Amino acid sequence: MKKSILAIFFVLFFFSSGALAETLSLDSLDFYISRQSEYDEIKEDRIRKIKDEISLSGKNNLQLYDLYNRLFDEYRSYIYDSAYFYVEKLTRISLELNDRDKIVTSQVKLGFSYFSSGLFKEAFDVLSLVSVDSCNTETRIEYYTCKSRLYYDMADYNRSSGFRKNYIQTGNLIIDSAIVLIPYGSARYWATLGLKNMKTDNHDAAVASFRKMIDTKNYSEHDLAIATSSIAYVLGLQGKIKEAKEFWIKAAVSDVKSSVKETVALRNLAQLLYEEREIVPAVKYIRKALEDASFYNARHRQLEIGSILPIIEGERMNIIENQRDRIMVFSVFISVLFFALIVALVVIWSSFKRLNIARQTIQDANDKLTEANKIKDEYIAYFFSQSSEFIEKMEMLQKWVNRKVAAKQFDGLKNIPQNLSIAKEREALFERFDQIFLKLFPDFVHEFNKLMKPEEQIHLKKGELMNTDLRIYALIRLGINDNEKIASFLDYSVNTIYAYKTKIKSKANCPTDEFKRKVLEIKSI
Repeated sequence: MKKSILAIFFVLFFFSSGALAETLSLDSLDFYISRQSEYDEIKEDRIRKIKDEISLSGKNNLQLYDLYNRLFDEYRSYIYDSAYFYVEKLTRISLELNDRDKIVTSQVKLGFSYFSSGLFKEAFDVLSLVSVDSCNTETRIEYYTCKSRLYYDMADYNRSSGFRKNYIQTGNLIIDSAIVLIPYGSARYWATLGLKNMKTDNHDAAVASFRKMIDTKNYSEHDLAIATSSIAYVLGLQGKIKEAKEFWIKAAVSDVKSSVKETVALRNLAQLLYEEREIVPAVKYIRKALEDASFYNARHRQLEIGSILPIIEGERMNIIENQRDRIMVFSVFISVLFFALIVALVVIWSSFKRLNIARQTIQDANDKLTEANKIKDEYIAYFFSQSSEFIEKMEMLQKWVNRKVAAKQFDGLKNIPQNLSIAKEREALFERFDQIFLKLFPDFVHEFNKLMKPEEQIHLKKGELMNTDLRIYALIRLGINDNEKIASFLDYSVNTIYAYKTKIKSKANCPTDEFKRKVLEIKSI
């Protein structure tokens, strides 16, 4: 249903427009070509019905003659071999009927079959033996028209200007005999007159005659194809290429709709498109023309198309090669651009990476500086507190000594006050150190244990903040790496400190050369 609506739309639009835009016209042709099988099926259905009638006709020669004649008309521009097969049957039946007009008509159709397939000599031999003196008007018109067509076609295929001129003159004389017999003003009259004017290079008169034929509205689809292709041919000779193209398209559409395979419209349209450098549609239509010619099986039509097809296909290959070259150049350009983009991305990524490293370095430095400032603030406060406490104790000791000296109790000087015990002072020092350090590094003990093997982790006693192992690495975390300073602070020998460090490293769950770095990575608050 949808296809039928589209077909009606295209038909109405096609014939209501005097000058269609090129793209729409080609689209119209493509639409009808896409429906080629539907039109062919309609023709095949008509042929099947005629054959069914033949099988039912028995031996009625008069009826058989009519049926074979109709079959020939269906096949004459559709399948050459079948047309020839039935024209032979037509000839045999006409001889059996012994009807002069039917015999001549069958010979005319046989001659037409010959020159339609390029067998000009055979056609000439057949038509030269025919005499129409005693025939009726219709038979004589068919004979003169067919014989003039033979001479015109021989002129078209002869390269010698002398022979060509003689053939055309002879054809004109013969076609005049047909024109005087055809009713004036009929579609057949204007078509025949148009053919003569076209062959005598009377271009304007030829176009006018074919237009008058179309104006009669009394013609078959195949007759319309012949008229429009003739107009297109003449317009092309006059240099009216745009108009010629429109008529070639109309002719091709009529050929498709009438299932004509012995056609020149598509071939000439393809050649015109090729000359206008429209290679893609030119290739499409020349291939379709070759397909039709092969289906019809006319050797000379295949040769005609075969001489054009390689040229168009060659140009198409050139276009493909040019496109391939352009694609290659474009690919190289894209590859270079892609490579440049990759290089740019690598440079940007490297710069970004360096920037991140620099940013991280600055951040680490800031973190260390912040940490150092916190440590400095805490330990400056610790220093002032300890110094103040120490001065108070020294002041108390001075007063105590002065009282002993004033009282001449020199023996009592040997007894230092109990609250000035060195051991207790050191313990207090360690406790205060532990408190300040853990205030700065509250997770130090936990993080330190994570660096130790599970079975070697440090477990502090009740009330103990840190032990000697932890204090050694607490001092290292504060940036004190000198073993002598560590030993002096903890009141141990240097060797003892070294032994402690070695023992602790052996208990670590990481390589010994990484242990110190991991301790230094423990974060402060």
